[in-house]
Amino acid sequence: MMTSHFESGGKRISLLGYGAMRMPTVDGGHANAWSKNGYSDTGIDQELLDRQIKYLLEHGVNYFDTSPAYCRGNSEACLGRALAQSGFPRSSYLIATKLSNFSPVQFPLAECKKMFENSLKFLQTDYIDNYLLHSIGNGGFETFSKRYLENGALDWCAELRREGRIRNLGFSFHGDPKAFEWCIQRHGTYKWDFCQIQMNYVDWTHATAINPRNLDAKYLYESLTSLKIPVVIMEPLLGGSLARYNAAIAGNLKPLDPSSSLARWAFRFNGSFPNVMTVLSGMTRMSDIEENVETFSPLRPLSQSEFAALERAADDYIASGPVPCTACNYCMPCPYGLDIPALFRFRNETFASGKEKTGKEILAEYEKTFPEPLRRADRCTGCGKCASHCPQKIKIPQELAALDASIAGIRRDAFKQEIDRRNNEASKWF
Repeated sequence: MMTSHFESGGKRISLLGYGAMRMPTVDGGHANAWSKNGYSDTGIDQELLDRQIKYLLEHGVNYFDTSPAYCRGNSEACLGRALAQSGFPRSSYLIATKLSNFSPVQFPLAECKKMFENSLKFLQTDYIDNYLLHSIGNGGFETFSKRYLENGALDWCAELRREGRIRNLGFSFHGDPKAFEWCIQRHGTYKWDFCQIQMNYVDWTHATAINPRNLDAKYLYESLTSLKIPVVIMEPLLGGSLARYNAAIAGNLKPLDPSSSLARWAFRFNGSFPNVMTVLSGMTRMSDIEENVETFSPLRPLSQSEFAALERAADDYIASGPVPCTACNYCMPCPYGLDIPALFRFRNETFASGKEKTGKEILAEYEKTFPEPLRRADRCTGCGKCASHCPQKIKIPQELAALDASIAGIRRDAFKQEIDRRNNEASKWF
């Protein structure tokens, strides 16, 4: 397993890291997925997870990232058990978790402290290697201030580091640029040990184009690098969308290496930057774990011509008009029962993948994917409850309305074609 240039506790950090947001469930899905009955009721497949974590450790992966908020609050405990029973000593791997105090009832410092103590208990450890302020820009700067500044939580985290209860202090960033700028401007005060950002070859220079409130990953990476703050990468596959078939991407990349998966291209991009500490992947299936381990054993850095090919692929991907949903499910549950990430995935794979489909095929897939009419895009009331929780700042009601308009247009065309067909048939009798 290829390691990065960075060390912690005397050990080099693996360039591939495990993101514990999408743990496998007994029903074959992942624990952050949404179904018509809500989150999977079958629970995390602990037995499979144990095997996966042991496999990762055996193949040199030593960075494990979790949060009290992941997998309906079960991620830390399940990861803690898997690591503890793996047979590997605590000193051989690093645990990253977060102060995920998203709800106002969690803002008070006493609640933050309780969350930290619970993390230690669930993860079966007496220290955390990397502790993060979770998604600092989500909700705007005012929310950031209430979560970490006004309550004294940030200064308390710095004290935890001095005490050795956490080894490194950092933050993950989504959302309001003001929160990011505030943190890096105070690097001299807090001496951030690392920062976790969303980075992939699309967000590298297109994040601002997708949403003016976003910051391009290139700007984030270079700002952190100039301050010598190591970078942890999240969403290297853009919620999986860069791993699924897309003609706009495949047309640029397949001719260069027909045997390489699209996911491998995305990982090679992220792993080619020298200030990257680790690249997190939310691996659910054993086949994904095996492929990713192979990709990083060792990782083959991109050439300049390959970087250029990925830039062209990103341009074509953006031109295809996808919704930048990463399927994080922070928008869920919808009060009206819609599976928002699934609707966006359908829209992207149907209208932004480059696949040629007839209107009849699209309607058949839509009705098969969403068999219950009450769960289709036209049921969105535009309440906006979802949009305020979206780290990507997607205008969710407007995007759902656009999907509904596309489907309605296809239905109208199909209806007109059927009427024309019947009229033509009838005309043969006269």
